[in-house]
Amino acid sequence: MTTTKTAVACPEPDDRSQPEADDRESERGLATAEYAIATIAAAGFAGLLMVILRGGDVKAMLTSLVQSALTIG
Repeated sequence: MTTTKTAVACPEPDDRSQPEADDRESERGLATAEYAIATIAAAGFAGLLMVILRGGDVKAMLTSLVQSALTIG
């Protein structure tokens, strides 16, 4: 009977060196912070768009654009 060893592409946490494990622990929560920053930026951009689109000139331009698109002939 022969024994076959299988190579593991991703080492188990116990197999990692201590510096590698420390690096991973120091990066914990970064993805959450990135999502929070992106969410705040998106909310700010949405607020800016609201201010711009509520202006009279932009509203009139968009209204005329929609009316001309819906007009036949």
